[in-house]
Amino acid sequence: MSNGMKISSLLDNDFYKFTMQHCVVKLFPKARARYKFINRGQHSFPPGFDKVLRQAVNDMEQLFLTREEKLYLANTCPYLDPTYLDFLQGYRYNPDEVHISQHGEALEVIVDGYWYRTILWEVPLMSLICELFYEQTGQHRVSDEEVISITKEKIENYAKLNITIADFGSRRRHSLAVHKLVVQTLRQYGQGCFIGSSNVHLAMRNGIIPVGTHAHEWFMFHAAKYGFKMANMLGLEHWVNVYRGDLGIALSDTYTSAVFFEQFDKKFAKLFDGVRHDSGDPLLFADHTIAHYLSKGVDPMSKTIIFSDGLNYEKVAEIAAYCRGRIGMSFGIGTNFTNDVGLEPLNIVIKMYEAHPEDAHEWTPVVKLSDVSGKYTGDPRMIALAKEILGIV
Repeated sequence: MSNGMKISSLLDNDFYKFTMQHCVVKLFPKARARYKFINRGQHSFPPGFDKVLRQAVNDMEQLFLTREEKLYLANTCPYLDPTYLDFLQGYRYNPDEVHISQHGEALEVIVDGYWYRTILWEVPLMSLICELFYEQTGQHRVSDEEVISITKEKIENYAKLNITIADFGSRRRHSLAVHKLVVQTLRQYGQGCFIGSSNVHLAMRNGIIPVGTHAHEWFMFHAAKYGFKMANMLGLEHWVNVYRGDLGIALSDTYTSAVFFEQFDKKFAKLFDGVRHDSGDPLLFADHTIAHYLSKGVDPMSKTIIFSDGLNYEKVAEIAAYCRGRIGMSFGIGTNFTNDVGLEPLNIVIKMYEAHPEDAHEWTPVVKLSDVSGKYTGDPRMIALAKEILGIV
């Protein structure tokens, strides 16, 4: 790959994108999806930013799965079918699926195409937008030595809490260079504490496991295809049918965790290894999860909550003290690891906003209703309809 490329490996992406893509290829090969960039932090983009981003996106057409990478996936992730790994070897990013425009300081990015293809764009697009933003606005980060020092201090403090931590920092990282330094430092100084990275490329390069299962879009698509009431249940059912007990952490808050737990019955409570917390009060969520497992006759200590919502040391210490001895726990830390370099991290997301199931006549708007209304995404009328159908007050 050319040295000028910001994304230098097809695997420089979050693991759950590949695990979901594997399912989509298998179950929904004709489904289509649309994603859009949401500038939550109202950041101002400099003139010509769209042109620079366009070039970086065009460059990604050169990426392909190497033999070494394919071998790594085959050995590390035996639950990924050989047919999928062959598919991935032939996969190429198609820049025509990404539509970029700029109006003054406002950036617009839309991704449109078959879901099994477009699913891989979200994370690298976000990391490109972040890295190029700092470059184009002339902002300088702290030195490599300081990045290493900051990360070393963090992981040594986390290790004292006697917990496990994973890196979830691909999407809003400062840059690939910083991300590489962070993961290398975590691996070097986090023995017994640092367990893996959601970034498959960096997991491979550092001899650690890639971590992740599925994202909100999995359940958002299921709502478009099967309706809001069936989305969680069929999303989990299809996951189990593909992975047969592997990758057993369920995401709980696509339509609020209260609605999720109504459908997370005894079968799912026993089948899945645990749940991921991504919005709302983590301590209340822990109480709710523990009570749910107990009500199903399941020992909470045999299960795990993965906490992954905007974490820093203080939050992690508080959650760990609260949960210890009551339920298993682990932590996924993103921006606080990969973008703590003396600059303001960007507050941006890219979300699926419409889906076109293969048997549908038209596009259906999709929504996410997390446990914090500020994190809702999607068409306001569809959000209102979802709340009405699911009885969310």
